[in-house]
Amino acid sequence: MNPFAFLLFLLTISSSLSAQQINQEIKVNDQHPFLVGEIDREGLNANSYQNWYRTNHKSYEVNTEIVTEIKTELAQYKILLFMGTWCGDSKREVPRFIKTLEAANFPMENLKIVAVDRRKEQYKKSPTGEEWGLSIKRVPTFIFYKNGKETNRIIESPITSLEADIKAIITSAEYTPNYPTSLHFD
Repeated sequence: MNPFAFLLFLLTISSSLSAQQINQEIKVNDQHPFLVGEIDREGLNANSYQNWYRTNHKSYEVNTEIVTEIKTELAQYKILLFMGTWCGDSKREVPRFIKTLEAANFPMENLKIVAVDRRKEQYKKSPTGEEWGLSIKRVPTFIFYKNGKETNRIIESPITSLEADIKAIITSAEYTPNYPTSLHFD
């Protein structure tokens, strides 16, 4: 093998090893495994996560009237979702939220899901620090961005319903999450 090809091979291997793995699973002793870092719907539909994900996704009745009203405006947003696959609120709300986005034909490439750690020394942190500076204290936290700027967020659970809360956020109606942060939204 020529030296240039070998060097290229080594660079390719090292960069792929340092890239974050999607749907990274952590297993700690006798505890249930959990996902950390960037995840996707495929990860939520795998292994032990699929039981709660599929059940809560299937059973949720989306308010299609509100979804029809908001789908065009919602498509202009990017959403950053922090959750814990170990968290009861996340297990309930995330499948419902995703089903609502699916009903709105939301461009799923505009949704980034980050699973946070449950271990004491890494509690509510992700391996690559996506939560840094975002005041993530409770999960799930659904952060809405428009034109690169955070507009508001749903924290832990909706005030009225997912659909009504999303509508309030994207129509700039007055909306205060369950657990307000020190961050200011214009």
